[in-house]
Amino acid sequence: MTTAHERTNDEAAIGALIDHLARAIRARDLDAVLTVFAPELVSFDLGPPLRHGGGEPFARRWRELFDAYAGPIDYEIRDPVVNVGGDVAFSRSLNRIGGATRDGREVERWLRWTAGWRKLAGEWRIVHEHVSVPADLRDGKALLDLEP
Repeated sequence: MTTAHERTNDEAAIGALIDHLARAIRARDLDAVLTVFAPELVSFDLGPPLRHGGGEPFARRWRELFDAYAGPIDYEIRDPVVNVGGDVAFSRSLNRIGGATRDGREVERWLRWTAGWRKLAGEWRIVHEHVSVPADLRDGKALLDLEP
């Protein structure tokens, strides 16, 4: 059974990894981003297909994201919540990404992010993530201009 002290330590460790991920995204540091994810990751990300795995295809998606920006990437994680139970945990937050794209547009989007964590060999890693944006169900279009 996990004690309250252990839960607090695990929540703090996951919080530090979430901060690490945000810094790595802002720095466009692919290697640092990938350290947070388990090799057997399942990702329900914004783009097709419906489900993504880890490994090289996952790294390629991050490279494509970084390459889409002409300059710095602004990345914020708002109001993260972490819940730990034994060797599994989940976190959720609203995340904002923005910056100038290579095609000259200034973009800013809020995303909903949920991550499932597992303690593997004593280290917390994301084994499942879900990234989404709200959609207007009448016309099937993403709502990219909403703010918290």
